[in-house]
Parts: sequence; structure tokens; C-alpha cells
Amino acid sequence: MSEATVPSKVEGAQNEDFGLPGNDLDPRVPTKEQLKTIPLIIRIYGALCALDGVVALPLMGAYFGIIVYRLVMGQESVLLGFNLTLTVTMTVIGSILAFVSSIALILFGWTLMKSYRRDAVRWASALIVMTIGQLLIDVMLQGIGVHLIRPMIQLGILIALSATVDPTLRQERELQRRLRDMQDRAAAEEGMLGRDLTGEGYIKLNFFNLFWVFMVCCVLGLIIEVIFHMVWVDPGVYQDRAGLLFGPFSPIYGFGAVLLTVALNRFYKKNFLVIFIVSAIIGGVFEAAVGWWMQTSFGAIAWAYSYELLPGIPDPMAILFAGRTSTPFMLMWGTLGLFWIKVCLPRLLKLINLIPWKMRYSLTAVVTALMLVNGVMTLQALDCWFCRVSGLEPSSPVEQFYAEHFDNAYMEHRFQTMTIHPDTTSRIDSPERPNGSR
Repeated sequence: MSEATVPSKVEGAQNEDFGLPGNDLDPRVPTKEQLKTIPLIIRIYGALCALDGVVALPLMGAYFGIIVYRLVMGQESVLLGFNLTLTVTMTVIGSILAFVSSIALILFGWTLMKSYRRDAVRWASALIVMTIGQLLIDVMLQGIGVHLIRPMIQLGILIALSATVDPTLRQERELQRRLRDMQDRAAAEEGMLGRDLTGEGYIKLNFFNLFWVFMVCCVLGLIIEVIFHMVWVDPGVYQDRAGLLFGPFSPIYGFGAVLLTVALNRFYKKNFLVIFIVSAIIGGVFEAAVGWWMQTSFGAIAWAYSYELLPGIPDPMAILFAGRTSTPFMLMWGTLGLFWIKVCLPRLLKLINLIPWKMRYSLTAVVTALMLVNGVMTLQALDCWFCRVSGLEPSSPVEQFYAEHFDNAYMEHRFQTMTIHPDTTSRIDSPERPNGSR
């Protein structure tokens, strides 16, 4: 081989993209697909998004003006229901979030109109987070209703665009999926399926693993709750501690286990005390946050801890979190987290891996869909229960359906630890009642 031929071959090798998306996965180098103009229908949608953001800004200013006027005129009880401070606070937070979202919507629309594909994906991702936040605020202010349809549609469109508008990202995800599949098969042959092969953590933090952690712990948590109540709280008395409308599930334990798994995954070799403290803090704050959101959104109180749980002195954690968690239960979360990461997680991973390879993703998809339906129906049932306790008659076919099939007696029997207190919410649709609560 002559020296003259070597540079040409080296140069040709440098120009080879090895089947990658035209830029060897270098985000600084745009591909031909990225330089293509975005389809007209999507650019029209971008123009509508930008217009929506521009129109929304002055409307929010007018909305703020109306609120200030009603407050000055002393009409806060008509406008805001029971809890003025809480409702005003959530309204202000929601309005600020809506203001930021409107600006982001303008920029997102602009990137679509100009066919800036990767920038459009970034703004779509940011808007997905903001839209989820707006949905949570809307539930806290107005409950479940038709007002959620628009943000839900927007969320669906944003998710679709974030996955499709940049073909390079789509190709990268496909390549990464194939690589993960190859790694999983190799790991399965070595008995390491589901493990973090980098060694930085114990378990691989993918949707499949975390979803089944959630599912198993929903059931285990319910069993623990029932046994604890029968042995310690009210010996010999069975009480249904379920947290969803259907099935033996307590989702607070499922989500708590997911949080602990994500937080402690890198700590599985750490000192026991470190794991215990991290688990106690995460579990206690999470329990308090869930209790606050449920009470603020639906007036639902499922647990409330006494301020006098410590021997002879007030419980500082119960005082700090208004009884939504306590020092003993934070210590219990710490113990559960330590036991979870050191003992349960390795065994659970073996249990998860018993799912046949060909059924892993299809079974997960089906069960995920069923749990989403269960969760949505639970929130709708709670919202309708709240409305009935507040003295509001069913005003839609959906509310009538829940009034017929999941009336107050059914809800009280299903959620035996839960009571509804409309006067503790931030809802603006809760009328004043003489007694204030059930």
C-alpha cells in the first residue's frame, strides 16, 4: 500500500457516520433532517401557541385586577370560598405559573414557526413540566372538571411534539433503546438483569423497574398498614386502608418506595445511619406533602398525628408539618428505607425478573393503563364526594355517575380512615355551610 493512498482512506473513515443520524450523535452539528422545514400544520400550531401566549398575558392582568377589586369590595367569601389566605396563595402561584407558561408558549411557537427543531423540543419539555404544575394547581382550586380538558390536550400535544419534532432525537432514542435491549439480554445471561451495570447504583432506574417497585409496594404497604392497625392502633379490629377506588393498593407507599429507591440507589453501600437519616427525611416530607395536597384539593384528611406523641413534650415534627407527619413516623420511614435498600430491593428485583422476557413491556403497558384509570377514577370520586359534602348537587353526567355508583356511604366504607372537610381547602367552588365540615 503506497503512502499516497493512506490519507484518502483515513479521510473516508472520518466522513463515515457508521449508520448514526448523520452527525455521529454530535448535537453541535445539525443533520439534514434538522435543517428541513417543519411541516406546515405544525408551524400553524406554533403560530396559534404564540398567539395564545400573547393574548393570555393581558387577560391575566385583567384577572388579577378583578380579584383585587373583589377583595377591596369585601367579596372575598363569594370569590374565594372558605380559606382566604390559602386560596389567594394558590391563585397567585397558579397565576405566576400561567404567566411564565405564556411566555414559554410564545417562544415555543416561535421556534416551531422558524423550524428550530431542537430548540422546540427543549421548550416543549419545559412546557410539559409547567402544564403538569398548572393541572395540579387547577385541581386544588377548582377540582376535577371540564376546565382540565384544555391543559390535558395541550399536554398530550406537547408530549407528541417533544418525541417527533426533531427526527435526530427520535433516531437517537431508537438507537439507545436498541442498545438497552442488547445490554438487558447480556445482563440476563449473566444474572445481572435490572442491575445498574455502571456500579454507581444498585438497581437500574428505568420505567420498568420503578413501575413494578411501585406496584409491589402499593400492596405491601397496604398489608403493613392493616397489620399495624390490627396489632397496635386498635387490636383485633380490621380496617380497610386502601388508597385507590379499586384493588388492594396504597399508593402513598408505592410512590414512597419509588422516591426512596431513586434517592438511595447510590447509597446502598453507605453507612446505615446515612441511609436511615435520608429515608426519614424523604419519607416524612413526602407524607406531609401528600396529606397537604389531598386536604387542599379535596378537603380529604386520611391521617392526622397528635402534637403530643413524644414523652412529655410536644412533637416538633408534628407541629412543623401541622400533624401531617410526626417524629415517630419519620423514624418509621427511616427504618423502612434502611430495611428496603438493604434487604427488600435485591429480593424484589429477583421477583420482577420472573416476568417472562416476551411479556415484560406488554404486561407493563397494560397494568400501567389500568392503574392510570384507577387513579383518575379515584380522584374523580373524591372530587364528587367533596362536592356532595359541600352541598353541591350533581350537575353533569359524570357527577351523576359517581353519585349513583360511588355515593357517600360507599366512599366512607372504602376509605375508612378518610373524612372530608370543605372548610380546609383552597377550592373556590366550596360554598359556606353552617357546620363547615362533615
